Amino acid sequence: MGNGSSTETKESRRSKMRQKLQNLGSRRSLRRPGSGSVSGLVTQKSVSAEDFAGIALLKLIGAEMKFKDKWLACVSFGEQTFRSEISDSTDKPIWNSEKKLLLEKNGPSLARISVFETNRLLKNNIIGYCELDLLEFVVQEPDSTCKSFDLLDPASSNVVGSMFVSCSVEDPVETETCFAKRILSIVDYDEDGHLSFSEFSDLMNAFGNLVAANKKEELFKAADLNGDGVVTIDELAALLAVQQEQEPIINSCPVCGEALQLSDKLNSMIHMTLCFEEGTGNQKMTGGFLTDRQASYGWMFKLSEWTHLSTYDVGLNTGSSASHIVVIDRKTKRLVEELIDSKIVMSMRAIYQSKIGLRLMDQGAKEILQNLSEKQGKKMNTVESAQNIPSFLEFFKDQINMAEVKYPLDHFKTFNEFFIRELKPGARPIACMDRDDVAVSAADCRLMAFQSVDDSTRFWIKGRKFSIQGLLGKDVHSDAFLDGSLVIFRLAPQDYHRFHSPVSGVIEKFVDVPGSLYTVNPIAVNSKYCNVFTENKRTVVIISTKDFGKVAFVAIGATMVGSITFVRKEGDHVKKGDELGYFSFGGSTVICVFEKDSIKIDEDLLANSGRSLETLVTVGMQLGVSFPKLENCVLEP
Repeated sequence: MGNGSSTETKESRRSKMRQKLQNLGSRRSLRRPGSGSVSGLVTQKSVSAEDFAGIALLKLIGAEMKFKDKWLACVSFGEQTFRSEISDSTDKPIWNSEKKLLLEKNGPSLARISVFETNRLLKNNIIGYCELDLLEFVVQEPDSTCKSFDLLDPASSNVVGSMFVSCSVEDPVETETCFAKRILSIVDYDEDGHLSFSEFSDLMNAFGNLVAANKKEELFKAADLNGDGVVTIDELAALLAVQQEQEPIINSCPVCGEALQLSDKLNSMIHMTLCFEEGTGNQKMTGGFLTDRQASYGWMFKLSEWTHLSTYDVGLNTGSSASHIVVIDRKTKRLVEELIDSKIVMSMRAIYQSKIGLRLMDQGAKEILQNLSEKQGKKMNTVESAQNIPSFLEFFKDQINMAEVKYPLDHFKTFNEFFIRELKPGARPIACMDRDDVAVSAADCRLMAFQSVDDSTRFWIKGRKFSIQGLLGKDVHSDAFLDGSLVIFRLAPQDYHRFHSPVSGVIEKFVDVPGSLYTVNPIAVNSKYCNVFTENKRTVVIISTKDFGKVAFVAIGATMVGSITFVRKEGDHVKKGDELGYFSFGGSTVICVFEKDSIKIDEDLLANSGRSLETLVTVGMQLGVSFPKLENCVLEP
């Protein structure tokens, strides 16, 4: 109690304190069965004082929907996703769920809130989403007032409901002054804002170091100005913060037990602030997820995850071993899941991740894939194939934005016409358009970038026979590219399938290289048994440039993609961002090879690729700068 009690023993007080710490720790360290290291407890990375923007408290209050259901809300921020509890069946769900999020000036700032209906066993259905820039709350006056945001249909951008949230941000100064209050609140058993010496002593003893034990009486007396044996948490917090700054008395987190780096006071304070979920009476969101889709799955998926039949993770080789492919969105800095039918995943793994599967390929399956691709291509050019467009859009409803498409849906008379759809002018701004020394993304894609070919084989391409000579073919002089930089642009079926020039220059020549039509999915690319890029059908385009020397642009066909069409010819001058051609139905890939020391690839792309994590980019985003001119270029939005 705040004034102490003769009937309360030290043991009962300590029991209460241990129980509080256990409750806090259980919220912090929820770990999902079957989850990998990334999808379990997320380790806080170090933040510099210059980059620390504050800590946001985001609260999901409720929503208004257009029909009744049991509703679930998820918040995705950077590489973490959190979920609320499931509401009762209603059209006005109430969650009152909250989460603290670390804000960095150069880190992610956009939080995506997704609302799912939960009437399905295997997976729940996303109904609407909204996005909030949390950094905007830093410059606003502290405000816990409820605000309304439109929930948008992921496919049509139509308003499907309203989301009610509140957000307040502790700036660095506020975080420093508040963290001591959070610690002291552990022993404020009756939550009256006052502590006795015995309560304060329990906490100091729990820190388990001599400095804390020796200083507890001195600190308490300094706060107890009237000598009544009771002090306010505010009075003690101010002294405790000063003491922690001068001579740290907390060397491990009271919640999770993790050792704190005493020389790094800022990150120790941030760690404890994020660990503490003080009792506000509100429901804390459950963490440990990578994407909102993972967080929304029903109990059948959870069972498969627990039995290791399904896994979520990022990192080396997870493209071949994980049952879900996770990429990072460059614009939002948020992890997103690539949609792919589970039956297709199982069949690809059976074929490409085993010697037996590849032996079947060698004994005739290659011809089967070739024939299948040709037949499917012809089928997708028929008028009847247009009937598949609505179901295709429904499956990829949150990954295809029809508002960007040049023509309305009824314009497309076949599925392939829709598949090679054009975008509206201006839908893909080209970075630094007036500077030819800045290269840009050639496609809407999942991108991997490596400063050297050796890096690409270490972090991504596992085919034993991959080489630049094999990629470019015998009719291209490859010596200048042997030690060069490599960029892989992987297009998934839902992507805009026209590819563009990454650089400005003159098209020197086209070289067609015959081959197979393996899938370009990471399951095959990460296979040590398969050499996708050097065995698939492809066309090599050599572009001569002033700033990058020669650039090899390789358009690679894949399963269901028998047709690669170019809209340029030899001798044409192209500006970066100009359309070069398109792939017909299926997934496909472009690889650009730059001469050695001709390009400095952007650091964020290299860092993600070094983690074996594909980056989701769009046409025109900055790729890198030619080495002679390394001035920074501001990315266009």
